Amino acid sequence: MKKETMSPQERWLAVLNRQSPDRVPMDIWVTPEAAENLQRYLGCDWEGVLKRLHIDTPVTVAGRYIGPPLEDGADMWGVRCKRVDYGTGAYDEAVNAPLARYHSVDEIAAAFRWPSPDWFDYAHIPDQIKGKEDQIIRGGGSEPFLRYKTLRGDSQAFMDLIEHPDIVHYCLDKMFELCYQDTLRIFETIPGRVSITYVAEDLGGQDGLMYSPGHVRQFLFPRMKRMAELTHQAGSFVFNHSDGGFREVIPDIIDLGADVLNPIQWRCRGMDREGLKRDFGGKLVFHGGVDNQQTLPFGSPDDVRNEVIDNYAILGSGGGYILAPCHNIQSITPPENIVAMYEAGYDAGRL
Repeated sequence: MKKETMSPQERWLAVLNRQSPDRVPMDIWVTPEAAENLQRYLGCDWEGVLKRLHIDTPVTVAGRYIGPPLEDGADMWGVRCKRVDYGTGAYDEAVNAPLARYHSVDEIAAAFRWPSPDWFDYAHIPDQIKGKEDQIIRGGGSEPFLRYKTLRGDSQAFMDLIEHPDIVHYCLDKMFELCYQDTLRIFETIPGRVSITYVAEDLGGQDGLMYSPGHVRQFLFPRMKRMAELTHQAGSFVFNHSDGGFREVIPDIIDLGADVLNPIQWRCRGMDREGLKRDFGGKLVFHGGVDNQQTLPFGSPDDVRNEVIDNYAILGSGGGYILAPCHNIQSITPPENIVAMYEAGYDAGRL
C-alpha cells in the first residue's frame, strides 16, 4: 500500500487552495440500496468500505428539528411523501403541494406558516465532529427552488416564473432567509470548522438549461450570491451543484462566488470535460465526473478504470479535481464497478 502523508481534510484543503495533495481526494455519492450492495460485496460495514476504498467523504453537520409537532406523515413544510418502488430501489415522492391552491402573495401570507430557524437546535453539532478532526466538514447551504417545486408542484412552479413572479420572489425570499440563518448558526456553533458549504440549484437537463438564462439570473443567482458571501466570510468554500447541462451560465456561477463545481455530467450537451477544464479550470475545482448514466451501471470494470484515468488526465490536469461519481450511484450499478473506480482512483491518483 502506498504511504499517505495527508489526512482527508488536508487532502481536500490542498485541492481547494490550489496546492498539491499527496493524492487526488475521492468522494462518494450513493443511494442506500447501492451502498448496501457494496457492503455485501466487500463483506464489511460502511466505515469499512470507506477505509478499504480510501474514500475521503466529508462529515455533514446540521441542526436538529425541535419545532412544532409535525402532522402525521408530513415534513415541516406540510409536504407528504410516498415511497415509490422502482424495482431495484425506492425514492420518496411528494404527493401534495401545500401552496398550489393559492393565487397571490396575500393568500399565501395569510394561510401559510413559514418554518423558522428557531425550530432547530445546534448545540449537538460539536459532538457530531468529535473524533473526526482529520475529516473535511460540510455544513449549511441552500437549494430553495427545489423546495419551491414541491410546495407549488413542478408544473406550476415553472409557470410561476412567468405568470406569478411576485409569488416566486416572495417564497424564495422566505426560503433563502431560512437557509441563510440556518447556515449562519452552524458557522457560529463551530467557528472555523466548516470547510465546504453546499450552494445549489438544479439548472440543467440532458440537453441544456431547464430555465431561461434571464430567469435564473433574476430569481436565483442574486440570492445564491448572498449565500456565497456568507460562506466566504466564514472561511468556507462554496460547493455548487447543478445536474445536467448548464454551461451557458457557468460564468455567472463563478461570478456569484462558486469555488467547486459538481457533478460534471459530461455526457450532457455542452459539458464536455476538455472545454470545461480549458475555459473554467483556473477558477473552479471540479468534483465528480465519473458517469453514472452509462459507464458505472452498464460499462465493464475496465471501462470504469479508463474513465477514471481520462478524468485525471483532463479534469485533473494541473490539479483542481476531486474524484467522485457524477451524482448518486444507483442500485443497478455492479459493486465491482464501484470498486474498480476507487481502486483506479487510488492507484493513479498521485499527481
